[in-house]
Amino acid sequence: MADPRGFLKVREREVPAYRPVPVRLRDWKEVRDELGRDEVVLKRQAGRCMDCGIPFCHQGCPLGNLIPEWNDLMWRGQDADALDRLHATNNFPEFTGRICPAPCETSCVLGINQPAVTIKNVEVEIIDRGFEAGRVTPHIAQRHTGRTVAVVGSGPAGLAAAQQLTRAGHTVAVYERSDRIGGLLRYGVPDFKMEKHHIDRRVAQMEREGTRFRTGIEIGKDLTWEDLRARYDAVLIATGAPVERDLPIPGRDLDGVHFAMSYLEQGNRAAAGEDIPGQLTAEGKHVIVIGGGDTGSDCIGTALRQGAASVTTLAIGKKPPVDRPGNQPWPTDPRVFEVSSSHEEGGTREYLASTVEFVGDESGHVRSLRVAVTQYNPDGSRTPTPGTERDIPADLVLIAMGFTGPEVTSLAAQSQVALTARRHIERTDDYATTHDGVFVAGDAGRGASLVVWAIAEGRAAAAAIDEYLSGSTELPAPVTAHQVALRA
Repeated sequence: MADPRGFLKVREREVPAYRPVPVRLRDWKEVRDELGRDEVVLKRQAGRCMDCGIPFCHQGCPLGNLIPEWNDLMWRGQDADALDRLHATNNFPEFTGRICPAPCETSCVLGINQPAVTIKNVEVEIIDRGFEAGRVTPHIAQRHTGRTVAVVGSGPAGLAAAQQLTRAGHTVAVYERSDRIGGLLRYGVPDFKMEKHHIDRRVAQMEREGTRFRTGIEIGKDLTWEDLRARYDAVLIATGAPVERDLPIPGRDLDGVHFAMSYLEQGNRAAAGEDIPGQLTAEGKHVIVIGGGDTGSDCIGTALRQGAASVTTLAIGKKPPVDRPGNQPWPTDPRVFEVSSSHEEGGTREYLASTVEFVGDESGHVRSLRVAVTQYNPDGSRTPTPGTERDIPADLVLIAMGFTGPEVTSLAAQSQVALTARRHIERTDDYATTHDGVFVAGDAGRGASLVVWAIAEGRAAAAAIDEYLSGSTELPAPVTAHQVALRA
């Protein structure tokens, strides 16, 4: 283990500070203060890891990251070995180390009676040092199988699968309908959470390994699904779950009411230096964000950087408790009150707020939201409480209520791939769809989830595809919750 007495000597979590709010609101750079990367603090925190006999952090991590091992190696100053152990289970720790909510930390055994080990911070420090030292290099396949694979979608699931399959010797082409690679990593996650050079340098590594990228091609439109299957020996669908949950109430068609992702994409493009004609911006506006999750938080930070007059977040449910509730004991991932970097920057949050109506002016533009106090009914449903309605001024409303599933219209019309009752893509425990040679991984099959789940499923699907093409596989395949549920 690391320091045998580390958890006794150091009982507090220490993480790098964020840059001051007035400073970081003036740019789109990551909020973490790079000058706060302290070697002594890092080793001290890594030394708190107890190398438990049963490391429950593995239970919390879908990738099965070897957390105690690389904590020990970082404590000992063996950065290169720590990077090898990190990459053994995770293709893109620079992504997860920045945007994963770290369920591993809520499973940390130390968290029973102390603040958990700063696993996520140690992880991102390992990979950042690896890139800075030039240790992240291409892994060229020793032989080529002559088999071809098309990966549709370049989010974390598609990229992880493509890298694994390329390293196994297959010829892999990644199709992305957007103009750049990365999916929601590129156009959904703002730069202040993860700057896009992290994606670019991974794509460069993958290109040197042999992965081919085809941007600006939408499968189902520019090329049919059946034509794609005919061209390749196998196809992996990794298109994510981009269909946003709507709020069909009176006034939904008013100008100024938008889905969150269209707003965030334009913000990301503008931050990248693109000229966006008629850009949807929060400058000088009273902004309402409906939904209290990560997407809503991203909208807050983006709106504040654009100079919003005010930002208010509405959540339909109750305010979560600050501490772990009794009915969500360790090592479960509890639902607790969280303060993101965007929440620190400004805006207000209101709970038990049910949106009743979007109210517009004579020109057809939204001017306010009519909300009421949420009422919990005996059957478990939630409805507005009559007589509690009030109006909140709004010039821009962003709906950030989550996602309902993948876009499957063209897939269902052009292929033999079956859908579930919830219109997700049906699959077996080896990620195969009902169409021979077509597989699915990530949110397209499991529904909207975390980046760490997407990478885990991409790796597992790659192993299944390799076995389908070659008869056997040596690729590691993490056992995901999808497989556990099916086997049960």
